[in-house]
Amino acid sequence: MSEDYILRATAAGGQIRAFAATTKNMVETARAAHDTSPVVTAALGRSLTAGAMMGSMLKGEKDVLTLQFRGDGPMKGITVTAGSDSYTKGYALNPSVLIHAKANGKLDVSGALGNGYLNVIKDMGLKEPYNGRVDLVSGEIAEDLTYYFATSEQVPSSVGLGVLMNKDNTVRQAGGFILQLMPFATDAIITQLEANLQFVKPVTTMLDEGMGPEDILRALVEPLDIEVLDTIPTGFRCDCSHERVSGVIASLGRKDLEDMIKDGEDIEVKCQFCNTAYKFSVDELKEILKHGKRK
Repeated sequence: MSEDYILRATAAGGQIRAFAATTKNMVETARAAHDTSPVVTAALGRSLTAGAMMGSMLKGEKDVLTLQFRGDGPMKGITVTAGSDSYTKGYALNPSVLIHAKANGKLDVSGALGNGYLNVIKDMGLKEPYNGRVDLVSGEIAEDLTYYFATSEQVPSSVGLGVLMNKDNTVRQAGGFILQLMPFATDAIITQLEANLQFVKPVTTMLDEGMGPEDILRALVEPLDIEVLDTIPTGFRCDCSHERVSGVIASLGRKDLEDMIKDGEDIEVKCQFCNTAYKFSVDELKEILKHGKRK
C-alpha cells in the first residue's frame, strides 16, 4: 500500500498557496475502526483529508485543529482533530447511516449530514482557542470549507475532496486539495485559476487514473509555474492510552466510581476517536478511586 502524504506548494510566483493529499490508508483505517457505512466513510474521509491539510497550515508544534460538522440529517455530525504534524483522528456521531445514493449514483453526503453548521477550532496555546463558525452551505464538506475560508479567514479558496469506494465497501481512493489566493494575486492569475477549476476532473477520478498530489496540483494551476515546498507524511493516528482513559474515569466523580465498584463487574471504555476498547477491573477502579481521594 502506498503511503499517504500531503504536498505543500506555491504557484504563480507565490500568488497561490496550494496543498494536495492522497489519504487512502487514513480513510480506510478510520472506516475499519468505526465500521462506517459507505456514505459515512465518504463524509468522514473528506473531513479527515481536509483536517490533515489544514493541520499542515498550523505553525506551532503543539497546535491542534478541530473540525466539527453538525447537521440535522441522520448522521448527525462529524468531529475530526489534526495536529500540526498532519496526523488525524475522527469519528461520526452515527457511523452506520444508510441512505439512497443521488440520481447520478454518487453517495449522498449532504443528505446524511443535513442542514447545520461547521465549527473550526484552533488551539494554539493562547488563553482562548480561535473559534470560527459558519452555516453549512451544502453539507458536502468541501464547499462548506471553501465558504469557511472565505467568510471566517477572508482567504479566497477552492477546496476539493473525494473518497471512492470499492464494491466490498473498502476505500479505493481518497484525497483532496486546497488552493488559496494570496492578497497580492493579480486578476490574470485569478482568471486563469477559475478557468482551470471549471474543467478539472473530480479528485478521485484523478487519483484513480494514477495521478499523485504533484500531478493534481499541476493540473489545477497549469500553465502557471509551481514550486513544491514540502512533502508531509500523514495518516490516521489516535493518542489514546490506558492511562488517559483512566484519567477520564477518575473525572467521573466519587459516587459514579463507587457505584461501578459495587456492581463488582469489570468495565470496558471505548475511545470515541478510534474505537479502541480499554478494560478496567474492579481492583483498578478501586485504585483510581483511592488516588482520586488523595488529590
